[in-house]
Amino acid sequence: MNRSVPALVSEKEPVGLATTRIFAVEHYDLTATLSSGQAFRWRAVAGGWVGVIGSRWVRLEADHCSIRAQTAEPVLSWGWLTDYLQCELDLGRLIKTFPEDEPMRNAVAACHGLRLLRQDPWECLISFILSSTKQIVQIRQIVEHLCAAFGEPIVQPPGELPFRAFPSPARLAQATEAELRSCKMGFRAPYVLAAARAVTSGDLDLERLRHLPVEAARERLMLLTGVGRKIADCTLLFAYGFPSAFPVDVWVMKALRQLYFPRRAVSLRRLHQFSAEHFGPHAGYAQQYLFHYVRTKMVLHPTPKK
Repeated sequence: MNRSVPALVSEKEPVGLATTRIFAVEHYDLTATLSSGQAFRWRAVAGGWVGVIGSRWVRLEADHCSIRAQTAEPVLSWGWLTDYLQCELDLGRLIKTFPEDEPMRNAVAACHGLRLLRQDPWECLISFILSSTKQIVQIRQIVEHLCAAFGEPIVQPPGELPFRAFPSPARLAQATEAELRSCKMGFRAPYVLAAARAVTSGDLDLERLRHLPVEAARERLMLLTGVGRKIADCTLLFAYGFPSAFPVDVWVMKALRQLYFPRRAVSLRRLHQFSAEHFGPHAGYAQQYLFHYVRTKMVLHPTPKK
């Protein structure tokens, strides 16, 4: 079973408050997990990854059996990090729920150790609103512009590249559309502003969504201007952990058509129906393996025209 054991404490840190912890893990590919298009605030730096979780600066390094975490300020409880990284997940058992077909076997073999993160719903929602028609590197740039302009300062070690916290709904609700557009988000600015105002006014209760059935939670998110099914499903999967949420973007659409419906013209509606029926109780996890596999390991051929 993949289980995080009690943290192995660095000899340089006292028991209790600490800035460093080492977590024993199995089957955990940190690089694939942080670079697979789920989250957009991680930078590869000097053999590790530096980013922000909530209002904390974090550096992560991994080997085949552990993840070493460093924060800028002493931390007593590390549950926020193990939850974010999903260290305690029994990945082997989950993967056994995937369909026994060649595309999934190839994806799992190529992406061994890929995990889904458990992110803050607000940050996740806005990040994927900003992702529309953009590549991962561009999404990261827009998110960083947004945080630099509107995020609160955070404590960082001296000499590190500057980070700020992700801006709160209240802060973005006070912004003008022109100010948001200055963060290079273009036509997405009014969508971000509408989401911020909906959350700030209480019209959208992000905490309540986790207690709804997935269909009802998806429907509520899709009431937001600029939020279609793909953005809603990304939020439901990467922030709330709804296992059946199956985001279908351009990459996944091409992969499903080429791997499961070769030489056939298949509608998006049919692909959603197929994914719900074929990929099992953890379809969203299977989707992420397919997404990372086709984006990094596989050459896709042109899709037949309808």
